Amino acid sequence: MTARLNQAQPYALGLFRIVVGLLFACHGAASLFGVLGGAAGTKGGTVPAGTWPFWYAAVIQLVAGALILVGLGTRAAAFMASGSMAYAYFDVHQPNALWPIQNGGEPPVLFCWAFLLLVFTGSGALGLDRLFASRSATDEKKRASEPVAA
Repeated sequence: MTARLNQAQPYALGLFRIVVGLLFACHGAASLFGVLGGAAGTKGGTVPAGTWPFWYAAVIQLVAGALILVGLGTRAAAFMASGSMAYAYFDVHQPNALWPIQNGGEPPVLFCWAFLLLVFTGSGALGLDRLFASRSATDEKKRASEPVAA
């Protein structure tokens, strides 16, 4: 049983990355474009362009979420996303109460830790990171097998 679960691990991680990236990108799209119900607290509206920190957070959510969704630059995008969620928790939620259950900070905490996991694990299967890594490995093997010109 353990062997089968270990074989499925990259695919489970890839699916985890896809779902988390999609959810994060949806938050950014809602805040920037008013889709999917709009930004929280705006009654279906958008966050005004350039407002600190909400507009910048929405841009990070959309861009990092999309990169994580497709598995391109996953570790760097996840690092940025994790940091933005840590900031969101400590700046917006934690001053209201100590525990996330009390201050409404459960989503940022969960996103923060999910992205931190992706920083250390990478994209898993089904991501563009892996496709480019396999291409570069193939190119290196070809170069290594070519004779050296004198």
